[in-house]
Amino acid sequence: MTIGIIGSGTMGSGIAQVAATSGCKVKLYDTNRAALDKAEAALEKILLRLIEKGRIDSEEKNRIQGNIDYVENLKDLANSNLTIEAIVENLDVKKKVFSELETYVDSNCIIASNTSSLSIASIASALKNPERCIGIHFFNPAPLMQLVEVIPAIQTSNEVLEFTVKTIENWNKVVAVAKDTPGFIVNRVARPFYGESLRIYEEGIADFASIDRSLKTLGNFKMGPFELMDFIGNDVNYTVTETVFQAFYYDPRYRPSFTQKRFTEAGYLGRKSGKGFYNYDDNGSIVVQSDSEEFDNKVLAQQIFDRVLVMLINEAADALFLNIASAKDIDNAMTKGVNYPKGLLAWANEKGIDWCVKQMDALYDEYREERYRCSPLLRKMSRENQTFF
Repeated sequence: MTIGIIGSGTMGSGIAQVAATSGCKVKLYDTNRAALDKAEAALEKILLRLIEKGRIDSEEKNRIQGNIDYVENLKDLANSNLTIEAIVENLDVKKKVFSELETYVDSNCIIASNTSSLSIASIASALKNPERCIGIHFFNPAPLMQLVEVIPAIQTSNEVLEFTVKTIENWNKVVAVAKDTPGFIVNRVARPFYGESLRIYEEGIADFASIDRSLKTLGNFKMGPFELMDFIGNDVNYTVTETVFQAFYYDPRYRPSFTQKRFTEAGYLGRKSGKGFYNYDDNGSIVVQSDSEEFDNKVLAQQIFDRVLVMLINEAADALFLNIASAKDIDNAMTKGVNYPKGLLAWANEKGIDWCVKQMDALYDEYREERYRCSPLLRKMSRENQTFF
């Protein structure tokens, strides 16, 4: 099978490595020769590191690198069975590239986008044969992250969906099929991890470090929300939140935070700028920790953890209620895509559906905001004494 990759940045190069490792012939396209040379050199460095770790041998390295051709002309993707675009998150740019690509490739070639947030239906509309278009959303870094979200547009044929799922699974990835809605699964369901934590801070309940410690200590999250926002970049995380908020017609559940907006405006972007919610040294390590008394307040820590967790569970339940994805795919998406310690729906079973409903109702009673409305699915399951699995 021949795979065409459009864009030789970190994501495009990562996808190329995944496909080439699985034995596919890959054509990695970019208009910039220097960018292609950089991508080739970066992959060589990665493969040499894998040899040092004993993961592969030199023969395997040569096989992987030999499976990739670095090309500067979009026409060179003409013989591809599947093309995956991994360029700038701009709808007009993607449509233009897809429209041109369609004039070169065979009528049976699947044309896919790695977009994390844009409408697949809108991208597909640029094609004369839109049923061949589908979303294939890898997570960064693509070679390491297990999850791939596959998103059929309303135009996508069943044959294209089935072929895509089978292909990605053959690349040793875990596939979660998602409806073509803003944020798909992960970027939708994960919003409360950031948004509710920011809200807790803005209410003066606890500082950044105390909130992070609550989620890590009681929930076993590898990173707290403020550490993670600093890692992602406040500018990037804020933009995703803003995009999802607008795409959902300004649903208050996804409302961005003024705190994060001001940090972004100030240039406090996180690790990459040396300052965000924390200060960082030259090695990217946090150099300032909070010594506030909330650190050791176990009751407060539990309240913080419960509030963030139930908001995440509520979002996951609503995604299932609205048929965004199956229960299995939702939980797989959160554990394999963003390394949550367990699936949110499985977590709901563990905590108890009644507990989830009571927690959400208590928040709504306190704030009287639509942000805290309980998912109808949770309420129905509580009434009928059901569980997710």
